[in-house]
Amino acid sequence: MSSVPRLVIAAPSSGSGKTTVATGLMAAFAARGLAVSPHKVGPDYIDPGYHALATGRVGRNLDAYLCGPELVAPLFLHGAHGCDLAVVEGVMGLYDGAAGEGELASTAQVAKLLRAPVVLVVDASSQSRSVAALVHGFASWDPEVRVGGVILNKVGSDRHEELLREALDSAGVPVLGALRRVQQVDTPSRHLGLVPVAERQSAAVETVEAMAALVARGCDLTALEALARTAGPVPGGSAPWTPVPTRSAERPDQHPAAARPVVAVAGGQAFTFSYAEHTELLAAAGAEVVAFDPLHDEQLPEGTAGLVIGGGFPEVYAGELSANEPLRKAIAGVALSGAPVAAECAGLLYLCRELDGRPMCGVLDATARMTERLTLGYRDAVALGDSALAVAGTRMRGHEFHRTVVEPGAGAAPAWGVRTPARRVEGFVQQGVHASYLHTHWASEPGVARRFVERCRTS
Repeated sequence: MSSVPRLVIAAPSSGSGKTTVATGLMAAFAARGLAVSPHKVGPDYIDPGYHALATGRVGRNLDAYLCGPELVAPLFLHGAHGCDLAVVEGVMGLYDGAAGEGELASTAQVAKLLRAPVVLVVDASSQSRSVAALVHGFASWDPEVRVGGVILNKVGSDRHEELLREALDSAGVPVLGALRRVQQVDTPSRHLGLVPVAERQSAAVETVEAMAALVARGCDLTALEALARTAGPVPGGSAPWTPVPTRSAERPDQHPAAARPVVAVAGGQAFTFSYAEHTELLAAAGAEVVAFDPLHDEQLPEGTAGLVIGGGFPEVYAGELSANEPLRKAIAGVALSGAPVAAECAGLLYLCRELDGRPMCGVLDATARMTERLTLGYRDAVALGDSALAVAGTRMRGHEFHRTVVEPGAGAAPAWGVRTPARRVEGFVQQGVHASYLHTHWASEPGVARRFVERCRTS
């Protein structure tokens, strides 16, 4: 298990074609009959949706900032259980990580933690012989990073490809594929990146199929699979991560079926941002996890004892969310009863009085609106008081990614003291509600899920 064949798909910079190549490789390998485990470096929620379409398995994130470097290998092994091969899509440029933190959270760091060979996707559209200097620099910058091959993207012609291959012969890095410029696969995007799979299901299937066909035509899949098989055991003797508590007193099987509270988790087109490990942790802590769609369901799942409302695009669906008045009232009723509610980013906006002038759930005395300014980055935070998620003083790392602002009224305490990049307070704690812009990964602090489920039992 710890020797699962694996590749990391990286690039010199964003926009080079990593997502097309990684997703296409996943689908092409799956079409060969391999069970492929899909992974994404960093906090991205959207690419894993395309990975899941390509492989038929849950797309999982590997984030050394949110979870710590020590959890990267265990989380990888958890996701790759039972698979023949794993493909890890990188983030930004190969050596780009958390701002001011050196290699932390970079694709290069994850490749080293997994001891995985790297395939560098290079946008060759405006270069020929210079590609050798570029690849040589990336391959030699860190001796612990093994660049095992190059895939040339946006190649203009047969002659262009010939010049690129001749140049790369001197760099000592094999060319494992060349994709023509005219064959690029377009995926629609908007203010926060690609449009999620849930919003374009049938079109997304066609996109992934096109990516697979492009990669199968232009890449040497046999050589890429052989490179993946050169990866040895995952270093450090890591065991797979598990959501099940190790202490018997906390195991869900210690509770009778009647004590398994229903935790309703928002989904559908408006709320697509979630980590698979969150629902796994909730279930392992003893919850019955039930999904609901705020766009279409007029009632919460029967017996709802707690709510988890993650990220997504409520601003895109503000009209439909506002029009579903029965569900808005049901959510307000649960929240105002004191039941635990965990809301992140989109969930925070949904709990406000209004979003862009449209009525929302009215749980929080705050208004939200879209802006032109992008707020983006990792955050180091500490819980300022006790809540349904954490006790005061709990430190967690999070990530912000939004183009909205929330203007608070009165009556709620802040959820977090944010320490980076500048000290400030953030979010809301009000009765059982914990609402914040910060996306967090609960695998880094499993007690969050256990505390939440226990509150659901007793509230």
